[in-house]
Amino acid sequence: MKKTLLAITMTTLLTACTTNPYTGENQVAKTVWTTGIGTAVGAGTGALIGGKKGALIGAGAGAAVGVGTGAYMDVQAAKLRKELLSTGVQVQQNGNQIVLIMPGNVTFGTNQATIEPQFEPVLAAVAKVIKEYDKTKVQIIGYTDNTGSVATNNTLSLRRANSVSNFLRLNGVDINRIIVDGLGPKNPIASNKTAKGREQNRRVEITLINMQ
Repeated sequence: MKKTLLAITMTTLLTACTTNPYTGENQVAKTVWTTGIGTAVGAGTGALIGGKKGALIGAGAGAAVGVGTGAYMDVQAAKLRKELLSTGVQVQQNGNQIVLIMPGNVTFGTNQATIEPQFEPVLAAVAKVIKEYDKTKVQIIGYTDNTGSVATNNTLSLRRANSVSNFLRLNGVDINRIIVDGLGPKNPIASNKTAKGREQNRRVEITLINMQ
């Protein structure tokens, strides 16, 4: 019985493989993957407790948990991609986290922490989705390149993160959900040896963390 359920789960995962429209890579939909894992774990636990019947009950319960957690983040990520299409903001999903990467060159002026007026509608769209999906913590972290002193960069990155936080709060996001930090030149996502790389490193990231 356990072998049959595992075979069904693996078949579901393999046949659910799709092409990511943003990267062109083949992938298993996260909701399906989570459901499959939930089914397998639930079946295993159920079998230990109640044999074949327990395996079936456990599989159903595990699948339900998988759908609830996976679907919540999948739908939220899809809505954010729709809202942020062609804005320059990257939407990356990793399990129970969604990361929004906002380039500094479109969010702020050079060495400034005031949000550019043309970027405000973009952040307003982010706030709208965050308010709708209120089972997440909102972590906002500012980053810089490695030009200049560490102290100056840490201060600038924190000011920028606070500007984003304040904007979200003024647009209805509960302040108790928000965590803010500025890490300056830490955690670069590109090389600081080129102008293009430094531009990529100057950013603010909003990470939505599922708390269900």
